[in-house]
Amino acid sequence: MANGTGRRPRIALLIDADNSPASKIDDILNELSAFGETSIRRAYGNWTKSELKGWADVLHDKAIRPIQLYDYSKRKNASDIALVIDAMELLYTDEPEAFGIVSSDSDFTPLVMHLREKGAAVYGFGAQKTPAPFVSACSRFLFLDQLGADTDDDGDEDEAPQRQLRVSTAKLKQDAALVRLLRNAVKVSADEDGWALVGSVGQHISNQSSFDPRNYGYASLSKLLAATQLFEFKDEGTGSVAVRENRRRRRS
Repeated sequence: MANGTGRRPRIALLIDADNSPASKIDDILNELSAFGETSIRRAYGNWTKSELKGWADVLHDKAIRPIQLYDYSKRKNASDIALVIDAMELLYTDEPEAFGIVSSDSDFTPLVMHLREKGAAVYGFGAQKTPAPFVSACSRFLFLDQLGADTDDDGDEDEAPQRQLRVSTAKLKQDAALVRLLRNAVKVSADEDGWALVGSVGQHISNQSSFDPRNYGYASLSKLLAATQLFEFKDEGTGSVAVRENRRRRRS
């Protein structure tokens, strides 16, 4: 993906090391590589603390600049405000096309909203405990325990413990917000016969939310749609696979 200048979009990766696991850095960088070049990489934390040794071990290898912040308060570290200040400075000086923010702290929600208002995409990464406002504010948000997990449907489940992260059909159907999101996207994207290209459904969803099927344990939108058992498919296995709401279910 390239911008109007012919070069790949630049991404500024800002990591709240106090609230993020170093073990996921390869997955994070791999994910961001699909959107552009992560040319700015910074991690914020009190590097004198033993808890950050995991991050300290990967900083040099991954070309991540450590930003030292001492804990001026027992109740709140200085990393949050430093990350926000740097993000704002980068926005108006280096002008990257996108930001990657690694944290599970809802305090970054206003920052994300401001960055997006100014035209920058924001890719968020955090734990399952990440508050919904932060998740929703991002262009796309991925839960770190799902990122890099084996979400393929094939194989023996006993040989892939990560698949336990996949949300069951019953729970998917009980998620009213998800069901409404999927149904509305299919409806808006559908032709006169009710069929909607899955690609169009995904585009419609991405235009309005930070949704990603991997957060439910499914490698693609098609697999998630199938798992809900609310939709029927045609032209599966082709580049024009389409979906519509299961009419037999609606008549029953």
